[in-house]
Amino acid sequence: MLGYMGRRLVYVVVTLWAISIVTFVIINLPPGDYVSTVIANAQAGGQSLTPAEITNLRLRYGLDDPVFVQYWRWISAILLHGDFGQSFAWNQPVSTLIGERVLLSAILSISSLLMVWAIAFPIGIYSAVKQYSWGDYGFSFLGFIGMAVPEFMLALILMYIGFRYFGASVGGLFSPEFQDSAWNLGKVLDLLGHLWVPIVVIGVSGTAGMIRVTRANLLDELYRPYVHTARAKGLPEWKLLLKYPVRMSLSPFFSTVGWLLPGLIGGETIVSVVMSLPTGGPLLLSGVMNQDMYLVGSFVLILSVLTVIGTVVSDLALAWWDPRIRKRYKRE
Repeated sequence: MLGYMGRRLVYVVVTLWAISIVTFVIINLPPGDYVSTVIANAQAGGQSLTPAEITNLRLRYGLDDPVFVQYWRWISAILLHGDFGQSFAWNQPVSTLIGERVLLSAILSISSLLMVWAIAFPIGIYSAVKQYSWGDYGFSFLGFIGMAVPEFMLALILMYIGFRYFGASVGGLFSPEFQDSAWNLGKVLDLLGHLWVPIVVIGVSGTAGMIRVTRANLLDELYRPYVHTARAKGLPEWKLLLKYPVRMSLSPFFSTVGWLLPGLIGGETIVSVVMSLPTGGPLLLSGVMNQDMYLVGSFVLILSVLTVIGTVVSDLALAWWDPRIRKRYKRE
């Protein structure tokens, strides 16, 4: 197990270094740069920039330096000082911009994942144990609908219903009076009042998919020889179910732990844009549209790091939970 962890750590370091290079190259591939965007926006507004102003902007952001110089300046500042650079469009440190949205993204992602787990696993277990029953058919039907309906469409439907029949807007996470206020009990309660809608929108498809996966995994375990052996020994059915096949079928529970970390930053971008949620996704989209290279690069790098770390955490959690995987790691 220790040898496996050591090898994975080496792979993580090499992977992250490669990701940082590829990320910086990709965000520089589109034609033009941030100054080109500024010029286009100025022309669209009937204004123009003088050659001196354009030269000063390019010198200020180092856009005329070679790509490898820009990359080294970016990555070295991150590694040595934790400085992700300056956002061109927002004229603020990238770390400040991202930090303002991490808390709300984390609350939304964790709440949605907890809802998925709380609903999907009991229903998935019931559907497997009561296979081909009316309940199984009903949950399967609802699950297919949940997987088929796009999240943005569900968000629009809920927003329409809220405005049409209840006279309230369900967009955003705060009421206007709490939008820019300091954190207090009133703001927390207002957040909780708005949070349920995006949780439902984001969690519907995830819940439906998890139900299907849990049901399929448990059905695969219910007819294994060890289940028949335990039943023949007189083990109570509920104890047999929870101790053996359910435990072996809960691998998706630990596999999805790795999704939580990148979700803390990125969240559901399309849903966030549709519902005007102040999470990290819309900020990333804005950075891409404005060719804000340091903002986009930092976002992609952070998401990649969290994805790699989350994958390692999921692998180790699976090895801890499932003795079959743990024994395989020991042999390696």
